[in-house]
Amino acid sequence: MKNIFLSFIPIFVAVDAFGILPLFVSLTKDIRPKERTKVIIQSMITATVLSIGFVLVGKIIFKWLGIEMGDFMIAGGAILFSLAIIDIVNPAKKRRSPISELGAVPIGTPLIAGPAVLTTSMLIISEYGLQATIISIIVNILLAGAILRSSEIIIHILGEAGSKAVSKIASLLLAAIAVMLIRKGLIDIISMSNF
Repeated sequence: MKNIFLSFIPIFVAVDAFGILPLFVSLTKDIRPKERTKVIIQSMITATVLSIGFVLVGKIIFKWLGIEMGDFMIAGGAILFSLAIIDIVNPAKKRRSPISELGAVPIGTPLIAGPAVLTTSMLIISEYGLQATIISIIVNILLAGAILRSSEIIIHILGEAGSKAVSKIASLLLAAIAVMLIRKGLIDIISMSNF
């Protein structure tokens, strides 16, 4: 249970469901409630399949390419840090897609299951195990779906400024997690090279 909770937190930060609320509202504002529900379900299915697929196949790809976990931690940490900084400095990510594809792209991926979620999920397997990671992914995606379903109420309560503030805090936490991953990756590489 502790491993599930500990793996839940970094994935929750990476998903940043509150951060994507303003964009979700903007993308779905002209859509009827029934269609909006279909978009949310499609986005949750896309994000779940993509995230779990990456977690299950990622290790095989690593072995085939000769990539060590320390290498991936440093690369993943660098990417997460870059994404966090980009989100802090320039959060506007406007995209337009047909309604039939809106749930898959851009909401399912890259907004819910983007590089931050995929990298974080892959990295926490070694820390907390495959089962805890998959459970955390599923719970976070279900939570993101519930947040998107309540989007109009939450935006009304938080206001656009409040939603942006929550997103900035999540980005700052993501940057801190990125630095931690780089540090752990460096320790892993140093311990393997017998200095």
